Amino acid sequence: MRALLALGGNAMTSPDGRARPEDQIAAAETAMEAVADLVAAGVDVVVTHGNGPQVGNLLVKNELAAAVVPPVPLDWCGAQTQATLGFVLMDALDAALARRGVARRSAAVVTRTLVDADDAGFRTPTKPIGRYLPAEEARLLVDHGETWQDRGAKGWRRVVASPEPLEVVDAPAVHALVVAGFVVIANGGGGIPVVRRDDGTLTGVEAVIDKDLGAALLARSITVDVLVIATDVSHAVLRFGTPEATPVGRVTVGEMRALAAEGHFASGSMGPKVDAACRFVEQGGGRAAITSLAHIVEAVTGDPTGGAGTVVVPN
Repeated sequence: MRALLALGGNAMTSPDGRARPEDQIAAAETAMEAVADLVAAGVDVVVTHGNGPQVGNLLVKNELAAAVVPPVPLDWCGAQTQATLGFVLMDALDAALARRGVARRSAAVVTRTLVDADDAGFRTPTKPIGRYLPAEEARLLVDHGETWQDRGAKGWRRVVASPEPLEVVDAPAVHALVVAGFVVIANGGGGIPVVRRDDGTLTGVEAVIDKDLGAALLARSITVDVLVIATDVSHAVLRFGTPEATPVGRVTVGEMRALAAEGHFASGSMGPKVDAACRFVEQGGGRAAITSLAHIVEAVTGDPTGGAGTVVVPN
């Protein structure tokens, strides 16, 4: 069996949201224990991960240093965090596998994802990133070519495009490593967004790709059997936050799309996860699960007792 595990950004920080190096290392060690259990059970695993807190840290450094050095572009921030988190996750996974006596090696691939240069998001950026700043501080970053919006009393906040992912450029490398027996960490943060120039070459762009949609695209590209989106809750929930809240168990993709159309899943949180799970199944994937890190083994193995979280299957 081949599985792709998409770790949410919370899986790479402390429970209270801190992202100091020691917090990230500890969180990686916890996450990789579950991955090692899957590998020990004979599953071929590919891991993707969020990078929002890590990119956020780099953006703060950009802001503080903007009067001294030019800000690092957002695609560079994605590449840097992919490499750093890949290194941290590899160390944690290698140690977890060694404790189980499993002789499997890991590899991290700094991964690019193709987007359309004409995507509407580039004309009207709407994805907020980073922290709020006073107008005078934001103005310096606008002078460096960034787009910032006045958000009223909170201050100014940067906005970027969030284009549709079209192709994981480096999926063939990921696939080759999986076939060669590696546990692969790839496409962190949805991938580094790139566009194709008129001459066919690629160049990075300032954008943020939804990490869950990027995970679904990679899963289809390397033909995995199951996509597991790990988050901080055990299930997607209907009527979330109300006394009538109900967890969603096993559903067909048609049923899940109907529930999404009724407005049950917020666009800024569970909505993209539900969309990614549905896309994977609609385009030929066996099943997709949304669950907590503690239940990923059951999600991959198809535990029928309900511990697998929200499981989306073909109609």
